Amino acid sequence: MGHRLSKIYTRTGDAGTTGLADGSRVDKDDIRIEAMGAVDELNSYVGCTLSHEIPTEMRECLTDVQHALFDIGGELAIPGSRTITPQYVAHLESTLDEVNATLPPLKEFVLPGGGGAAATVHVARAVCRRAERKLLTLSRRDDVNVHSRTYLNRLSDLFFVLARALARARGSEVYWDPKRNRG
Repeated sequence: MGHRLSKIYTRTGDAGTTGLADGSRVDKDDIRIEAMGAVDELNSYVGCTLSHEIPTEMRECLTDVQHALFDIGGELAIPGSRTITPQYVAHLESTLDEVNATLPPLKEFVLPGGGGAAATVHVARAVCRRAERKLLTLSRRDDVNVHSRTYLNRLSDLFFVLARALARARGSEVYWDPKRNRG
């Protein structure tokens, strides 16, 4: 593969537009760019999680997730392209079931936190939900791969159970107390 970027700045976006991978230009606040940005931000939070000490299996899983998120970003950058398949979703569901089977059933809501790695995964979960909403909004205007939206929906669930597993490993899973003094 040759060099993709020989110069980082191009000045082509100074007027408020940006180029898609198919050569077309759109406004920087276009919903497609908003969706791409949310997926990119999500991938960055996954990277933040990977900067923590986490179990090897979780590290491998999250590295796979980063690659899939890059694939989704590619789909968004080339309108009409398809990379994410039902197999991506099935793989997430399998991992989700495996991790969730190690956790006790929930009886209360979990508060985000539970240590640095768990808290970062909780942020990734929230950003993932935003990215999914952006793809949904985009799908009302343009053709969007339904499997990418499904992948993000399942991914937010995976992040939830990963955060629980990380917090429980530290003994720091915190539950919402509806009776806690708020005054």
